[in-house]
Amino acid sequence: MFVHPWKGIIANIPTTLQDGKHVGESGRKLREDLAKKGFNPLKVQPLWNRHGHSGYAIVEFNKEWDGFNNAIMFEKSFELDRYGKKDYYSSRRKKDKLYAWVAREDDYYSGGMIGEYLRRNGDLKTVSSKEAEDRRKTSKLLTTLNNTLETKNQRLQEMQNKFNEVSSSMSTLMWQKDDMIRAYNEECKKMQENAHNHFKQISLEHERNAKCILDQKRELEQREKELLQREAQNENETKKLQHEKMINERAALEQKKADETMFKLAEEHKRDKEKLRREIIKLEKQLDTRQGLELEIQRLRGALQVMEHMNGDGDADTKKRMEVIQDELKEKEEELEDLEDLNQALIIKERKSNDELQDARKELITAFKDVSTRAHIGVKKMGEVDIKPFLVAAKRKYSAKEADVKSAELCTLWQDYLRDPSWHPFKILKDKEGNCKEILDEEDEKLVELKTELGDEAYNAVTMALKQMNEYNPSGRYVVPELWNFNEGRKATLTDGVQHLLNKWKLHKRRRY
Repeated sequence: MFVHPWKGIIANIPTTLQDGKHVGESGRKLREDLAKKGFNPLKVQPLWNRHGHSGYAIVEFNKEWDGFNNAIMFEKSFELDRYGKKDYYSSRRKKDKLYAWVAREDDYYSGGMIGEYLRRNGDLKTVSSKEAEDRRKTSKLLTTLNNTLETKNQRLQEMQNKFNEVSSSMSTLMWQKDDMIRAYNEECKKMQENAHNHFKQISLEHERNAKCILDQKRELEQREKELLQREAQNENETKKLQHEKMINERAALEQKKADETMFKLAEEHKRDKEKLRREIIKLEKQLDTRQGLELEIQRLRGALQVMEHMNGDGDADTKKRMEVIQDELKEKEEELEDLEDLNQALIIKERKSNDELQDARKELITAFKDVSTRAHIGVKKMGEVDIKPFLVAAKRKYSAKEADVKSAELCTLWQDYLRDPSWHPFKILKDKEGNCKEILDEEDEKLVELKTELGDEAYNAVTMALKQMNEYNPSGRYVVPELWNFNEGRKATLTDGVQHLLNKWKLHKRRRY
């Protein structure tokens, strides 16, 4: 039986007498010497009594099997040199050398300080009992691990059930979202088609009314000329009658001519009134649009002016018709005001729809911010300088280690240039029609220097970012995120973004099932 934890005994440690006390080597020195020989002791504890150092020390090893092996090697090493336990107790004249052995049952029950120390700091075990104890510990550990594993499996099953519930809930939410998006798209499409048809109808109606107004204007101008001519003719006739009123026959003839002229004017006046009546009936059928009302009001005002010019004969029917037209003109103006209110309400509704579409676009941009640019639809930072051309240019001028740092520095430098509001490398040109157009100034000093030093690739990257910055945020001069169709190289529509989300969701659903 061995003392456990495994212990060794060192005897015959040289001591000297100092101040009435025996003094010997320290435990630390002995432990270092044994460690150099490969025995790996944990510590060496010298034994002291009332006279000082007793010449004995206890070597403590690791309590596991590697410590047992070190203890046995420790004992065998001293036995081979004939400095073991038997040699110590059989030799009458001990040499000035150390003796050592592994502590066993007889040492444990010995009566001196060695036995007392061993009983206080250890107990007796056989190798087989140690093995049995290790097996019990291993069995206990396995039981504990099995219980822990079973608990973890139960927890995993609970988490799996919870995951299935959440997945089912997410699937339901995705279906609901799909229906909402579909209904929203159909409503938007319907509104856009209605607006398009409405604007198209208004445009056609405007063209027809403009043509009608132009014809009326020409007709009124022609009639104005005729009326002026007739007025001048009447004045001349009046003067002639005043100068020749003594000549009755001629006066009668002139009166007859005047009567004939008045008859003709009455016939023309009747035809004009009939034509005006037909035009009024025609325009009354076109009052469902704002432009039709405005044109009819203008036409009625023109008719009033014509009738005022033609009202010299005091025709009561004409005056009554003028009063009716005035009343109708007032009524149409009130209808025009109602249409203005309706049009304003439609404009407010259209603005609200546009605001909702812009909010939906902002939400899509937020959702696609973390999506890789290899995707079909994603977010592109308009006005951001691409670092790849700078990396290519840096590799031509610097080593591989310096290229990454230099390219990052150059890209950051040019991004700062783009943010500087004082640098605006654009110029204004006028085309043949006199329209002003802003184009890039390719002779700008910085751009010329960039193209010379870093090449066309870096130049194109900076000019592209510069144009994007000038288009999307010329005043703020900071990068603006935009929903982008990378396959077609254009700004993505709201329909593109929603369709891409639906495709990703369907793909995710197929992979899951």
